Amino acid sequence: MPPRSLQTAALGMQAQQTSIDNIANNLSNANTTGYKRSRVVFQDLLYENVQASAEGQTDGAEPAELQIGSGTTAVATVRNFSQGSFSKTGNSLDLAINGDGFFQVQQPDGSLAYTRDGTFTLSSEGNIVTQTGLKVQPNINVPPNAVEISVDQEGTVKARLQGESEMVELGQMELARFPNSAGLRPQGGNLYEQTESSGEPFIGTPGRGGLGNVRQGFLEKGNVKVVQEMTSLIQAQRTYELNSRMVTTSDEMMQTANNVKR
Repeated sequence: MPPRSLQTAALGMQAQQTSIDNIANNLSNANTTGYKRSRVVFQDLLYENVQASAEGQTDGAEPAELQIGSGTTAVATVRNFSQGSFSKTGNSLDLAINGDGFFQVQQPDGSLAYTRDGTFTLSSEGNIVTQTGLKVQPNINVPPNAVEISVDQEGTVKARLQGESEMVELGQMELARFPNSAGLRPQGGNLYEQTESSGEPFIGTPGRGGLGNVRQGFLEKGNVKVVQEMTSLIQAQRTYELNSRMVTTSDEMMQTANNVKR
C-alpha cells in the first residue's frame, strides 16, 4: 500500500488543478458582458484518530489524540455577484442593471432563465430578444414603424412612431431578485437558472423593492479583476508545485527504504 503522503499529495494536486481550471475560466470571461467571477471552495477530508497512550497519566486527564488527515478536495464553486463597471455603447437596446436583479428571458422549453447581460435586439416580429433569440419577459413588441426607442430607469419602454411627435408606451420591463443569488446555477450563454438554494424570485419594477435601476445605452462588464486572478493563479501554482514535490519526496523515501531492506 502506498504511503499516505503520496495519496494526500495527489489529492492536493487534483484540487489545485481544479482551482487553476476555474481561474482560467474567469480570465477567459474577463470581457464577457455581465459575467460574474467564481472561486473554488475546498474542504479537508476525513481524519484518522489514534488515541495516545494513557500510560504515565496520574491526573486522570484524557491524553491528546494523534490525528492524521487525508488531504483536501474541491466541493463547490461560489459565484461573486458584485457590481461590474459600465461600458457606454449608445445603443438603445443595450441595457445594464445598476444594482441587484436579473433580466428574465424565456427559453425554448418555456421555462425562465435569468441574466445580467442586457445586449438585446429586435426579432423579425419586433420582440425584444437576446442575441440568441430568447424573448425578454414580460414580452414587449416594438412596432415596425418605430424610429426611436426609450427605456427609462424604471424599465418603462416607449417608442416614437414614424410621423408622430409623442412617445408611445409599449410596456414595462421587470427584474427578478433572489434571496441567495449565489445559489443560482449557471447554464452557459450568460444565463442562470433557479435552484432550491437560490430561493424563489421576487419580481418587480426596476428601482423598487431592492431592485436596481436600468441604464439605457450601457452594458455591464464582467466583475473579473485580472490582477486578483493572476495572484490567485500564482498561489495555486505554488501549492501545486509543493504537492508535486511531496510526491517526489515520498517516492525517494520509499526507494531509500527498499534499498535498506536489500
